[in-house]
Amino acid sequence: MWLIQGGRIVDPANGIDAEKDLLIEGGVIKAVDAKIPPPEGAKIIDAKRRIVAPGFVDIHVHFREPGHEYKEDITSGLKAAAAGGFTAVCAMPNTSPVNDDPAITRAMLERAEAAGGTRFFPIGAITRGLKGEQLAEMAEMKEAGIVAVSDDGRCVMNAQIMRRALEYARDLDLLVIQHCEDHHMTAGTHMHEGPNATKLGIRGFPREAEDIIVARDIILAELTGARYHVAHISSRRSVQLVREAKMRGLPLTAEVTPHHLILTDDALLDYDTHCKCNPPIREESDRLALVRGVADGTIDCIATDHAPHSPMEKDVEFDRAAVGVNGLETAWPALLTLVDRGELSMRRLIEALTISPVRVLPEVGGGSLSPGAPADVVILDTEERWTVGREALRSKSHNTPLLDQEVKGAVQATFVRGELVFERKRA
Repeated sequence: MWLIQGGRIVDPANGIDAEKDLLIEGGVIKAVDAKIPPPEGAKIIDAKRRIVAPGFVDIHVHFREPGHEYKEDITSGLKAAAAGGFTAVCAMPNTSPVNDDPAITRAMLERAEAAGGTRFFPIGAITRGLKGEQLAEMAEMKEAGIVAVSDDGRCVMNAQIMRRALEYARDLDLLVIQHCEDHHMTAGTHMHEGPNATKLGIRGFPREAEDIIVARDIILAELTGARYHVAHISSRRSVQLVREAKMRGLPLTAEVTPHHLILTDDALLDYDTHCKCNPPIREESDRLALVRGVADGTIDCIATDHAPHSPMEKDVEFDRAAVGVNGLETAWPALLTLVDRGELSMRRLIEALTISPVRVLPEVGGGSLSPGAPADVVILDTEERWTVGREALRSKSHNTPLLDQEVKGAVQATFVRGELVFERKRA
């Protein structure tokens, strides 16, 4: 039993933003009230000057298991998630072998159950081997435990295959998550197409490569009536396409990463491979469009796209470096900068990390502090400063743009189903 006293409860699902106490008993939220008398035997946490919120939910991570456990495995990934305040994560299928088979799905779930801590939900492949040619056995994978399908890292380029995938997923009530990229337009590219790419002599990835697929898939989603989700949206025009589609009432959702919200391609001017990702970080006009999209709800939620890589893939020449950013443990301080700048309200930020991803993927659950709900809770500090050093991270990999930088904002404690799975060590 835990009594968290005097914190600022921010629970957008229930419209709460006030100083209150929170009682956890038997793995659930027992009460949220202005003043709760300490029950006998309760462990007390003083949360004054801190935020108490529902545990964060990330519907887009890469844990590299099976196949590339030297970068990250399910156990280390779940530890990193807990340290970042995430109480539920959804893992993409671009493992080796690909999660396109129910046996692989079950094996991943068994590993996660053995690891404990943050709740783990696998996402299955849309097509076999992520090749975009034959549909994977979605029905069998759903029975094994997947909560959505995606070929993330690759776009389903063939419109007929994508149509059939949407129809198949619709009949199973599965969300289809698309990596929107016209690969014909992006072959050999390494960063956003713009003045900085020209300055550096690097072939650029145009916005239009994303926009074209978003536009096509909106038409297909309207045709099929399937649940469709745009992964890691990065282009200002794509935001507008999603906004217009939602105004027409289409069952369309979208996510954005912390790095696309806080960085521009200026971060690449010194060839920093830790900032190399797909889709690429773009210009300030795109960043502002993304922030506005989150603020007005066009972009439903924030997802880290946690993509760990070892020095073998990152400490190399820029054009040879792998794409991807390690993001679970730095999400909170990174995103807090948006609140400090006045670009996003605290309420909307917490909403985009909690109940909003649950609305996109209800299968995951959580996202609120309602009495009787499972006690997935995070305690957040908004002022503590710390340095993002290798020794401070629980992930096996350290490929974050914030490496060795001082940041403001720290996760103090994370509870999953009432169990304390992370507690920040006092300096």
